[in-house]
Amino acid sequence: DLIFPFFLFIVGITTHLSLAARRARGDDDRVLVKQILRRGGIIILLGLLLSGFPFIPKFGFDLSTMRIPGVLQRIGVAYIAAALLTMRTSGKTQVAIVTALLLGYWAAMTLIPVPGPGARGALAIGTPDGSLAAWLDRTILGNHLWRVSKTWDPEGILSTVPAIGTAMLGVLAGRWIASSRPLMERLAGLFAIGSIAMVAGLIWNWSFPINKNLWTSSYVVFTAGMACVTIATCIWLIDAKRVTWWTKPFVIFGMNPILAFVGSGMVARLMASIIKVERDGQRVSLQKAIYDSAFASWLAPMNASLLFAVTVVVVWLGILAVLHQKKVFLKV
Repeated sequence: DLIFPFFLFIVGITTHLSLAARRARGDDDRVLVKQILRRGGIIILLGLLLSGFPFIPKFGFDLSTMRIPGVLQRIGVAYIAAALLTMRTSGKTQVAIVTALLLGYWAAMTLIPVPGPGARGALAIGTPDGSLAAWLDRTILGNHLWRVSKTWDPEGILSTVPAIGTAMLGVLAGRWIASSRPLMERLAGLFAIGSIAMVAGLIWNWSFPINKNLWTSSYVVFTAGMACVTIATCIWLIDAKRVTWWTKPFVIFGMNPILAFVGSGMVARLMASIIKVERDGQRVSLQKAIYDSAFASWLAPMNASLLFAVTVVVVWLGILAVLHQKKVFLKV
């Protein structure tokens, strides 16, 4: 529930740093817009490729039902929107835009009657397929939704609006982090605004519940506040106290995030549904065979699942470490 909004928040921070650096090198607005659209478009395309992988009908691929929304698709759209909205606007204007996005989404989700049942949004928001966002996903995307839910999508159309707000809040944080103020003043500001935002999100939760799948406005404010406190803690440890012994794995993943996400997603798809092996006289997926033999055979289900997940992370850390040593990075 925190990884995705933290990632979008960091996208916002790096967006500000990247655009500021490019502008300092002399790039004009035309060049910056071209770069923004190219980078965002590539991220969206990678998300669509991951949704359809391996593009073989025998393994479940069907263009008529292929999922259009997705994690990378949302990141790409949020990046493009946040970058364009903040490229030439002041901090005050950016705050006003984020406020309008979050309040507008709150009003739409709670005040507008959902077509069909006709119930006001606030009365239908507790039903996964009953919200205005779910209705809009079904109406526009049809069968191209998340296969698990079928009637709504956690990365749907309407809920991407507040996700843009998450990225824009990251841009605001990036402006503050990159300012010329003393380090401890910047840290104090991040800790303060982060704590206030978390409390504000919890208060907003009373009328607009914190919900990741709907990406509610209270969720945006709460997770952005927690992201501020988290990054402030990291900066304090690394830059102020010089405690860096624990950072190497995060640097390795952070230098190749797209490769890690797309690569692990494709490998998981191959292991879970495509590559089959013989086990106890039955054809089972490679993932099930490894899980049953190496983990579930001696651990309780919850512990087996946890250790399997940790093992996957460690394996990918090893792969990325080799690439990091060879200076091989997938950049968009």
